[in-house]
Amino acid sequence: MSRQFVTEAVMMAIYGQLLVPRSPVEYIVPYTTVMELYELRDSDEPLMSHAEDDQHVKLKIRELIAYFEEPLNSKKINRCLNIPWAKSSGILLGSHAQITIINGVDNATYGEAFDPIETELLLTSQREKVPILTDQFELIQRIIEGGVPVQVYDIDDFDFAMEEETFRSSH
Repeated sequence: MSRQFVTEAVMMAIYGQLLVPRSPVEYIVPYTTVMELYELRDSDEPLMSHAEDDQHVKLKIRELIAYFEEPLNSKKINRCLNIPWAKSSGILLGSHAQITIINGVDNATYGEAFDPIETELLLTSQREKVPILTDQFELIQRIIEGGVPVQVYDIDDFDFAMEEETFRSSH
């Protein structure tokens, strides 16, 4: 059984280690975060503090967009877009990683405390009973402070999060 996490599509571009995990993993990604890739690609705003890193991440974003636009992958994604909360079939991202797109619907459950994409991540995590994987320390803090009933991991703890599930499921 593969480990599952809810995350944003841009995390795949920024953190290459997510694409080469040591054991099977499925990333459940709200469709709005896939659309956000286009905005990030076209933006002049730097995503990373170092120009070299920024160029690398923007290249990875373009590669990820191109991969999602390949006919088979595009067909998988488009199938889930007509029904709220429908999921695409898995899109392989390497030998152990796959991504599943979910047509999340932000219904402003968390009001002003979380932006629409954060709300979709929270709602997806709750619906799927899967932890969130993020690099946004402030988001993690707000989840904890707000008592939001989801499990969340910092991307820096990715290896631990992968082991955590293995440990849990073996006991």
